Amino acid sequence: MIKGFDVVFLVDAEEFLNKLDDRAKRKIIGNIFKSRYMMNADLFKKLHHDIWEFRTIHLRRHFRFLAFWDKRQHPVKVVVTHGVLKKSDKLPHHEIEKALNIKSQYLKEER
Repeated sequence: MIKGFDVVFLVDAEEFLNKLDDRAKRKIIGNIFKSRYMMNADLFKKLHHDIWEFRTIHLRRHFRFLAFWDKRQHPVKVVVTHGVLKKSDKLPHHEIEKALNIKSQYLKEER
């Protein structure tokens, strides 16, 4: 994993984050900031060969922000596709598929 990467939120991820209360937002943003500089699978974990997730538990709610690496430029970016609120630790496969579709569209548009 590359330390010190930039994080970019796409529209769906930003909208999800903006709907949360301030305490949850601060904790999520804090965890994302921490994960940029230290390896911690509790905060940033690989789900699929192309998709990663930022993980935060706040008041027994599991917040997940799915993302992918964009290494085409320097500095390297992690692009956050969307957020999900889970009551358990398991993430539905269709959320990974959604992130893969968003990644594909992003890479086509960014050429």
